[in-house]
Amino acid sequence: MKPDAVRAFIARLAEINPEPKTELEFVNAYTLLVAVALSAQATDVGVNRATRPLFALVDTPQKMLALGEEKLRDYIKTIGLFNTKAKNVMALSQILVDRHGGEVPEDREALEALPGVGRKTANVVLNVAFGQSTMAVDTHIFRLGNRTGIAPGKTTLAVELGLLKRLPPEYLRDSHHWLILHGRYICKARKPDCNRCPVYEPCNFPDKARYRTA
Repeated sequence: MKPDAVRAFIARLAEINPEPKTELEFVNAYTLLVAVALSAQATDVGVNRATRPLFALVDTPQKMLALGEEKLRDYIKTIGLFNTKAKNVMALSQILVDRHGGEVPEDREALEALPGVGRKTANVVLNVAFGQSTMAVDTHIFRLGNRTGIAPGKTTLAVELGLLKRLPPEYLRDSHHWLILHGRYICKARKPDCNRCPVYEPCNFPDKARYRTA
């Protein structure tokens, strides 16, 4: 996709949704970190259903440690891989208390050193909690980057770096939200809804005409 088309693509998504937000519910940077860590291989809806009562009681790593792993498992048992995730949340909470004064670090390296926190999770926290222009590439954005031609790549890192390079700087901070929402609700995996696509024109998807008329 040529630079002018890239700009037109992201500008149109920005026009439709000028103040995008994550669909994960959170109270502060700590609860955001926990929610994103829990969301791996799970839906935001499912995570929110589990964390809504949890975050009403627990909003700091100290409170999480006081709650204990067994009770945490009870709250998140409807989420996939909840046993492993509960262990990771308790472990990262202990590290936050021991090494960071109970605060979530505004640093990629420190975040990725936490149990259960990979590059994607760190990018979400840095973007949503701290306003950094990061690009968290999940399955939706990876698919979108390749299907539309906006930033093709064989790995999530390649797509991430491509998007950071190709998207206009003034759009970078919110682009993660625009792209994930577009991939989640319009440019879906099995059957993209090209009939409702607001960025049909700049998109380079070779089969878009077929889906447009389907």
